[in-house]
Amino acid sequence: MEYDDVSLHNVGEVRAVDGVDGQRIQRVPESVRRSLNEKARDVMYRPAGAEIRFVPTEGSVDVTLSSPDGACDVVPFWGPFMDSEHRRLGTEPETFTFETPERPAQLDPEAFAFSPAVCRLALWGGSVVLHGIDGGRRPPEPSELPERRYLAYGTSITFGSNATGVNLSYPWRLAESLDADVVNLGCPGSAFCEPELADYAAGLDYDVATLALSVNMLAAGFSTETFRERARYFVETVAEGAPDAAVAAITLFPFSADLVAEHGEDEMASTPGAYRRALREIAADAPGNVTPVEGTDLLGAEGLTTDLVHPSDRGMGQIADGLARHFGVE
Repeated sequence: MEYDDVSLHNVGEVRAVDGVDGQRIQRVPESVRRSLNEKARDVMYRPAGAEIRFVPTEGSVDVTLSSPDGACDVVPFWGPFMDSEHRRLGTEPETFTFETPERPAQLDPEAFAFSPAVCRLALWGGSVVLHGIDGGRRPPEPSELPERRYLAYGTSITFGSNATGVNLSYPWRLAESLDADVVNLGCPGSAFCEPELADYAAGLDYDVATLALSVNMLAAGFSTETFRERARYFVETVAEGAPDAAVAAITLFPFSADLVAEHGEDEMASTPGAYRRALREIAADAPGNVTPVEGTDLLGAEGLTTDLVHPSDRGMGQIADGLARHFGVE
């Protein structure tokens, strides 16, 4: 969306905050956010790599931001080139100045999916309030951005939890391999496949989609039958929303229930195996642009962190590399 002569990427809406002079960024429109479960309503305020994008036209640009949660990184990129200086947001508004770096400006912009002229402020952490932007600027032109678009939905793993940087989550890394622009709708602890979110996602523009479904539902006690019903609607809706898009339905990644005998699987309403079988069957019955991808083929146990649930940076790379191969990139 465009706002105040910039482009807000992976942002569904900005809204005023009581008592604050600014607009809070959220990844989905308010009508969609309110339809989600309580935790998902909150995490849709967290940016997951959402970006403030602009091209400076008259020298430097000042951007004033804050994080009500008191912890969010602002990671500047100029096209594909990451700035070595990251900024850390606190609860009080702070103004940061951005000016086109000299060396990337000398490169041929047509050699890159993202033009080096585009300043991309990637947001990574807690919620963000945009207080103001000053300086000559314009939103990027379509020719300055990737032509290909990638939609990602899933749990905290898709969101990028435990990755040590915004550009180390598997959706970001896969997007780089595909020369694509990613919209990340990952929902930590709350990816319950709500139909309202499926409807919203299906209305976006995408050429590739990954749907990693969903260890959150298993952990929250959803039966196999409920998972099957919700996941079927999500997969079919996203597939039908873009009939020419390649849609990967990813079964559960390996996690502690697969690896540790005393995990407590007997207390679950279902099992990892039952969820994986259900998603395979959904993919088999779905429109022809859907293919199943085994999460256990993408991620090895050595790619997990010590909770045996979330991938490390190494594991995020394994997932991204495996999906890139699936989509035809070696």
